[in-house]
Order: sequence, then structure tokens, then C-alpha cells
Amino acid sequence: MRGLDRMSLDIDKYYPFTGHYLDLDGLRYHYLDEGCGEPVVMLHGNPSWSFYYRNLVIALRDRCRCIVPDHIGCGLSDKPGDDLYDYTLPRRVADLERLLDHLGITRKITLVLHDWGGMIGMAYAARRPERIGRLVIMNTAAFHLPEGKRFPFTLKLCRDTRLGAFLVRGFNAFSLAASFVGCKRNPMPAELRKAYRMPYNSWRNRIATLRFVQDIPLAPGDRTYDLVSSVAAGLDRFSALPMAIFWGELDFVFDGSFLAEWKRRFPEAEVHRYPDAGHYILEDAREEVTPLIVSFLNRTEEKERNGTP
Repeated sequence: MRGLDRMSLDIDKYYPFTGHYLDLDGLRYHYLDEGCGEPVVMLHGNPSWSFYYRNLVIALRDRCRCIVPDHIGCGLSDKPGDDLYDYTLPRRVADLERLLDHLGITRKITLVLHDWGGMIGMAYAARRPERIGRLVIMNTAAFHLPEGKRFPFTLKLCRDTRLGAFLVRGFNAFSLAASFVGCKRNPMPAELRKAYRMPYNSWRNRIATLRFVQDIPLAPGDRTYDLVSSVAAGLDRFSALPMAIFWGELDFVFDGSFLAEWKRRFPEAEVHRYPDAGHYILEDAREEVTPLIVSFLNRTEEKERNGTP
């Protein structure tokens, strides 16, 4: 964990994995590659990291190959300045494509998507639709703000003001707040909150936390607006794929309007709603959600193997 302090937190008891690194033009791109079998690619959002998927990896690695990257600037990946890395959605998608090509993934993959991972994963899927076999969706989006949804003031503050930028990079405000409000049913204990915030321990190491928010496209002319529009327009090509949706309904950003949009676009999806859970659904409702994801993968794999609908 270059540049991070492991001594003040026993991270290994939560995160018992041996990480790997891919060199991206001189930048270290950290990822987990656990187990063997059908590839399951799990993509985290902001301000979390691969740590979010630790329990799901443990539950699946005896039957699946679990591939879980830390986006550049996040988790155990390098955290370069803007002079060395373009913190935008197209670059995130390119990084993921390079990783999967590097790993020689030829079988169809299951995408497990949360928060920004949804936009990154579905933008990758739009590039390589032939590689996608199943989708697991958790409090995320692959489209613009749903009609009637207002952009939250706290995100606008971080995205558009110097004060917000200072709070995010100077005081880790985004990660700090998320570690408290992300779980509603089962609030995180102090040590777990610390583990989520651990990679973002300095002004320098919080660059991606801010850049992710600043990269949210809200109107034509924003630098990734056209890409999001294109991805959203092509989502129907995945409508026949097995899909399971797990949704914490107390997420103040990815609220019911986002869930309704997923259901409108994918009416055949299997949907699990948690009225008392928040954004970090794999933490807040772990004992329910993790077995259901395992069951979904087992059932759909068996149906595919038997050739049944």
C-alpha cells in the first residue's frame, strides 16, 4: 500500500487479498483477481474503492473469477496529478478495457456496478456488447438525471465551487460524509469508516474524489455529456440479458427516480428494494444482498448451461 498507512488500521482482517498491478503508461492500476471460473467484474464508485466488494468476492471466489479494479486515483492505485492523468469518464473506460484485455478475458463477463461504476461499466459495455453476459445493478446510473430529479446541493457545492473543492481535498469531506450517511440500517462502526477513508489521507490523494464529482455531466457542452447520452441511447441492446437490481431507497442521490428509470428501461429485471437501507447497499444489507447475488448468478448460469429461458 504505497503511500498509505496500514499501521493505524488492521486492514488485513477486512481485506484478505493479494493485489495485482497493471502498468498504465507508468501509473500503477491496482486490481483484485480472485478465484477461477466465469469472470465477474465489479466496479466501484466515488468515494469508495475495491474494499466495497470484499465480502462479495469472498462469497464468489470459489466458483467465479472476481476481477475488481481500483480506478486510478482510488484505493490502492496511484493517485497522479492532472498533468499525468485525465480524470474523465472516457479514460476510466479505456483503463478498464486495457485491464480486461491484459487479463485475456474471452468469456462473457458479469458486470457488478455501483455508483460511478455503473457509468464506467455500461460505457465499456457499449464499446464491447459482445462481452457482456449478465448485469448486477446497485444504486447507480447509466443515463442522465431522470426527469424531475434535481442535482443535490451538496454535489453542486463540490462540483462547482472553490469552497466545495477545498472541503473535499482539504478535509476529505466527501469521503467522510459518505462513510456516515452511506449506511442507514446498519451504520458503519468507526474502524470500518476509517477503512473506507484510508486511501484518501491527504490533499494529493483526494484528487479523484473531487474529479469524479466535477466530471458529472449536467448539460450539453459538459465534456462527457455526449458519451453519457450515447450510452443511455444504447441501453436497450442489453434488455435481453439477465439483470438483478439491488436498491437502497434511502440514498439521497440515487433515489427512487433512478430506480424507476432502470425499471422502465429493463422491465424484466429482477428487483430487490430495501426501504431502510442507504447508498452502500453491500454494507447496509449485506446479509440479504450477498446471498441473493450469489443465487442470481447460480440460477442464471444454470439456465444458460441448460439452454432454458
